[in-house]
Amino acid sequence: MVIPILYGTESSPPVRAVLLTLRALQLEHEFRPLDMQTGEHLEPEMLRKNPQHTVPMLEDGEACIWDSHAIIGYLVNKYATSDELYPRDPLQRAVVDQRLHFETGVLFHGIFKQLQRALFKEGATEVSKDRLAELRDAYALLEQFLAENPYLAGPRLTIADFSIVATVSTLHLSYCPVDGSKYPKLSAWLARLSAQPFYEEDNLRGARELADRIRAKLPKQFDKLWQKAFEDIKSGAGKQ
Repeated sequence: MVIPILYGTESSPPVRAVLLTLRALQLEHEFRPLDMQTGEHLEPEMLRKNPQHTVPMLEDGEACIWDSHAIIGYLVNKYATSDELYPRDPLQRAVVDQRLHFETGVLFHGIFKQLQRALFKEGATEVSKDRLAELRDAYALLEQFLAENPYLAGPRLTIADFSIVATVSTLHLSYCPVDGSKYPKLSAWLARLSAQPFYEEDNLRGARELADRIRAKLPKQFDKLWQKAFEDIKSGAGKQ
């Protein structure tokens, strides 16, 4: 049997979304870390497999797939014994897909990547108030998504939760903690996901690694907020 190989770095939210999915499927796989700083993802063999030289990238036999949303959908379609994580029903799948598009368009590229670019490429010494306002607006939308269900696309856990928690947990630990008094359902959802038996190894460890790098570049007055964020996750604050 061919074992899928996942290439990437644990600090990457999209890579962690795939790791969470692989673990939920109980699918045997190999994880091959790539050192992005030294350009391992730009080596000729990697460019042949993935011309966009992004992570994550999944190699499954002769197939090479990149973009976390494409990968997690593929994994469920091919390997899951049921459609629970990615429903086949057209309406239910559309809701999951909408949440995935929200993650990539709003949370990841619209907010997280912009914050990262300002901090690591443009030399910013503080977080833009406008970006923080956009992030809080996104938290408010997620709160609405959770208005009637414990998970983001309905009553059951789906790949939409894995994709979004990988990014939200990173934002929560680095740029803007999820305030349980303002976003109680989102806070409870974050605690609910953190209770998954594989969460710490496949998501929280990488999120903390990235958060440490971000915190090192931002003013010390943020430390109390970050400390509370770590404590909230550890204690499951807001869990309902």
